Amino acid sequence: MKQTALITGASSGIGKEFSYQLAEKGMDVVLVARTKTALDKLAEDITKKYKVKATVITADLSVEYAAKDISETIKEKGLVIDYLVNNAGFATSGEFLNNEKEIDHKQVTVNVQSIVDLTHEFLPSMVKRGAGTIINVASLVAFQPVPYMAVYSATKAFVLSFTESLAEEYRSKGITFFAICPGATNTNFFEAAGDKTPSVTRTPKQVVQTALRGIENGKSFAVDGKKNYFLAQSSRLLSRKRVVKLSAKVSLKNLK
Repeated sequence: MKQTALITGASSGIGKEFSYQLAEKGMDVVLVARTKTALDKLAEDITKKYKVKATVITADLSVEYAAKDISETIKEKGLVIDYLVNNAGFATSGEFLNNEKEIDHKQVTVNVQSIVDLTHEFLPSMVKRGAGTIINVASLVAFQPVPYMAVYSATKAFVLSFTESLAEEYRSKGITFFAICPGATNTNFFEAAGDKTPSVTRTPKQVVQTALRGIENGKSFAVDGKKNYFLAQSSRLLSRKRVVKLSAKVSLKNLK
């Protein structure tokens, strides 16, 4: 039976790559983002390449309870979601008080609340069917506090913890929860965050391949890239105080 995947933040970067790779596997896709023109172009390309159905839903996940509107649209279209990819997210950088509180509020809404809300919307039907997959895009920074990106790192720590917790809760019910934790990736993320783009980055294709491979291997999370994996372990090898100090130095360097 054909499956349908819903991907948030589908218009670019990792979300766009998830859309292509899941479509290549024969899944119909529901593409969610704010920019309709970009989504329409992506939907047209996916349909042409993979002969699957691509549905476009424009939504701003920084708006409270946007997930409910998305869910209602899905029901109106008679669709059933088998794969949910919670990819949408953004970051701010710099000293905490230099960032507008309204923007930080939106950051938490997109990075945290929308994932919780979308899970509430689509998990019940998955449990009822005894099958379903929910992929949440966390980050390498989920493993440690990051001064000068305090809100972002905290939201991604939530995403990882939330995912691992639900992976265990719903394992026996046939549901797969998985968190992918990318490090620096070649997207427009750093430009949007007001941070320097690192000289060495992974690609969205590599990140998505790592995620799908991790799911096939029965994992609840994976860090993309060997170097990033070892960096994630630093919080175990060093004291938390030392990790935070080192993290602060890197953040300040990238802000200059």
